[in-house]
Amino acid sequence: MSMKKFAKEYPTTVLLVSLTTLVFLLMQLTYGSQAESSQVIFQFGGIQGDYLKAYPTNLWRLISPIFVHIGWEHFLLNGLALYFVGQMGESIWGSLRFLVLYILSGLMGNIFTLFFTPHVVAAGASTSLFGVFSAIAIAGYFGKNPYLKQVGKSYQVMILLNLFFNIFTPGVSLAGHVGGLVGGVLVAIFLTKQNGSLLFKTWQSILALMIFIIVSISLIGLSLV
Repeated sequence: MSMKKFAKEYPTTVLLVSLTTLVFLLMQLTYGSQAESSQVIFQFGGIQGDYLKAYPTNLWRLISPIFVHIGWEHFLLNGLALYFVGQMGESIWGSLRFLVLYILSGLMGNIFTLFFTPHVVAAGASTSLFGVFSAIAIAGYFGKNPYLKQVGKSYQVMILLNLFFNIFTPGVSLAGHVGGLVGGVLVAIFLTKQNGSLLFKTWQSILALMIFIIVSISLIGLSLV
C-alpha cells in the first residue's frame, strides 16, 4: 500500500504517529543525551502528580504525556505498536472515534498515574495503547465477527502477559497501564463502531460513560485535595 493510500485509509494513525515522532525528535535535537532526564520529560509535557496538586491549572498534562517518550527504545516500541494497532482500531471504530478512544484511554491512564504514583514523572503512549488493546479485546469477545473474535483472544493473552511482566519491570508505570485498560474497556462499551452500531445495549453504554466521567472526576478531585 502506498503512503498516500495508507494516509487516506488511516488518517488518525498517521496523525498520532507523526505527532509522537515530532515531539520525540524535538526532544532529541534540543537536548541530545539529556533528553531522557526527568526534567526534560516534564518540560515537554510529562506528568507528575505533586506538581499538578500545587498547580492544578496544568491539568493539560493529563493528555500531553501520551506524546512524550523516554529514550529511543520507548519511542520505537510504542511507535510501532501504534502503527499496527491503529490500523485495526480505525477499521473497527472509524478515524474520529478511534481518536476519541486513544485520547480518553490515555487520559484515564494518566489519571491513574496522578492518583496512585504522584511522586513520579511519567510519560508515554502506552496508557493509550493499553486502552486500545483492551477495547479490541472487548470488541472481539462481544462482537460477532469471527476474525475479530480470534484477534480479541490474542489481545487478551497479550494484555495479561504485559501486565505480568510490568510487575517485575522497573521504571514502568503499572498504574498508567491499568488505568489505560480501564479507560479502553469503558470507552469500547459506549463508543459506536464504524457502522454506527453499539456493541452493548444503550443503557449499558450510558452507564459506562457515566462511570468513566465519575471515576475521572473523583480521582482527579481526590488527587488535588
